[in-house]
Amino acid sequence: MAHSRRRLLALAAAGAASGLAGCGTDDPGDGTPTPSTATDAGTASDPATAADTDLPAAIGLETIVDGLRAPLDVAFAAGGDRRYLAEQQGVVHVLEDGGLGGTPFLDLRDAVTTGGEKGLLGIALHPDYAENRRLFVRYSAPARSGTPDDYSHTFVLAEFRAGSAGRRVDPATERTLLTVPQPQGNHNAGGLAFGPDGFLHVAVGDGGAAGDEGPGHVDDWYDAVPGGNGQDVTENLLGSVLRIDVDGGGEGGYAVPGDNPLVGRPGLDEQYAWGLRNPYRMAFDDGRLFVADVGQNSFEEVDLVESGGNYGWNVREGTHCYRAADCPDRTPDGVRGGEPLREPIFEYPRADAPVSGISVIGGQVYRGSALPSLSGRYVFGDLRVDGRLFVATPPADGRTWSTDVLPLADGDAGRLERLLSVGRGPDGEVYALGTGEGGGGLHRVRPVE
Repeated sequence: MAHSRRRLLALAAAGAASGLAGCGTDDPGDGTPTPSTATDAGTASDPATAADTDLPAAIGLETIVDGLRAPLDVAFAAGGDRRYLAEQQGVVHVLEDGGLGGTPFLDLRDAVTTGGEKGLLGIALHPDYAENRRLFVRYSAPARSGTPDDYSHTFVLAEFRAGSAGRRVDPATERTLLTVPQPQGNHNAGGLAFGPDGFLHVAVGDGGAAGDEGPGHVDDWYDAVPGGNGQDVTENLLGSVLRIDVDGGGEGGYAVPGDNPLVGRPGLDEQYAWGLRNPYRMAFDDGRLFVADVGQNSFEEVDLVESGGNYGWNVREGTHCYRAADCPDRTPDGVRGGEPLREPIFEYPRADAPVSGISVIGGQVYRGSALPSLSGRYVFGDLRVDGRLFVATPPADGRTWSTDVLPLADGDAGRLERLLSVGRGPDGEVYALGTGEGGGGLHRVRPVE
């Protein structure tokens, strides 16, 4: 059974700003990710100082297309070779037969507001796209009705329909499913992913600024840090992964699956998991939902997200207490029954280490054939590429994954100087999206020739 909800969810006050993948410094605000000095030492995943001997010494990149501006997401048509590339400035291209063509597949530049972390941030094709031509996008829009005057902008989740030949989308087909007022301009997340259950999962950041506090960040149960949308599930949808049924109808054009964890309990029914800061890119593999969450000052993390899970922000940053010497490992008994604060499957530091960086870019589990040693491993990266990607290997026992560096071949490193997203094709091969010496591009990970 599904429960419908109204389209507009309003919040509560006003805000500031900060950097694209939401690199966590306490104060920048100019849209530029800037590393900060990490004072904590060690990581839960104990990154290896040398690559796993089963891993390739280096990997290559095959450029599929370049000359773009800022490609942030890619979707693949099931059973076909068409790739749908979403660029931050508000256009979606179709890549087919090695070219983009002259006219964008979808042009939303008149509707999208950009700058810093704002823009066209995510795209997902309906599981039955070949039959119904329905696609879903997540973008930043100027403040809409119901957004406080002193807020930054409005989060929009919208549905479009492509033409009968699937060649072009008329922007007039837009149907707004969900809008959420955004206090600040950063921590916009933006990932969309259909699960094996057919429901759409939507990543939502904590509202922006630093520390999940200040105007637009509501009071929560934890007193050591003022405020916290990540730990609140009743006032707004910020700091969460949502799960909705886009085929269920309802007043807002969607329904809430009846088995969502807060249905029939205090809280907003769309919420599927919470306690997240800026969940930048998520991916399904074998029924598991991998979500990368950008850290504040010291640690980046990747979580296996499950229904009703609380992933700790802003009580914890990764496995470490945030702005406190000690912190609880669960909520009070009176807050959803004392739910545990779940730890990531791995984290890595901002400090100097083989696996380190400034803003995690969520990846994909490799299921292709070109690099068999990567099979079943999670390929991901960081906004600061430095000639490398990363790979995480599932544990033989226990829960924490090990992490290693995947160096890029010397001749390929310049193609990817700033990683923005990671995709996976129907054949299980992994693609890196980012900017480099050829501009913005889509690159397939391949063996070194």
